Amino acid sequence: MMRMLGPVVALLLSASPVAAAEADPRWVFYSRDTTAYTSPWYPGAHRTMIGYGCTRAPYYPPDGRCGGGHGFHHGIDVALPCGTPIRAGRRGRVVSSAAYGPAYGVRPLVIRNQRLGVDILIAHARTLLVEVGDRVGRGTTLALASDSGAPDGCHLHFEVRDAGGGLDDARRPLALLDREPA
Repeated sequence: MMRMLGPVVALLLSASPVAAAEADPRWVFYSRDTTAYTSPWYPGAHRTMIGYGCTRAPYYPPDGRCGGGHGFHHGIDVALPCGTPIRAGRRGRVVSSAAYGPAYGVRPLVIRNQRLGVDILIAHARTLLVEVGDRVGRGTTLALASDSGAPDGCHLHFEVRDAGGGLDDARRPLALLDREPA
């Protein structure tokens, strides 16, 4: 499957170039961090919209772990222009995302890294370039960023859970995002 997608990926990426400066007018930054970060998961340097943990973003119901009626965000949202390629920053195998609800978009993507014992969830992408069962290596183009299921514009939702785990198994994803200040 991956070999057949190579020409398709090249065509998609060449037909819709994405400039890092293209801002989505719907972006709202609930993170006070104004630093743009690079990561092997995406090209260019981009800001965090919503960080992991307690947030004042209105999309999340109040959570007992957070004061002031704030909700809890189980991943990191990175502002990416629509169509930005999302690449694998780690090796793994694509596993089913059938258990994930509509809050993650039409087709969330889950990559299982057996060595680390984690599932990496990529959400809000509309165009997936891999499918269940595919092995992916670092640098493999997985999807194109979109706003699928997202009220606040195109972005990457990056979440890490125990392999086969549920929402309660989500863990701080920064170490696997491998981001660096630009």
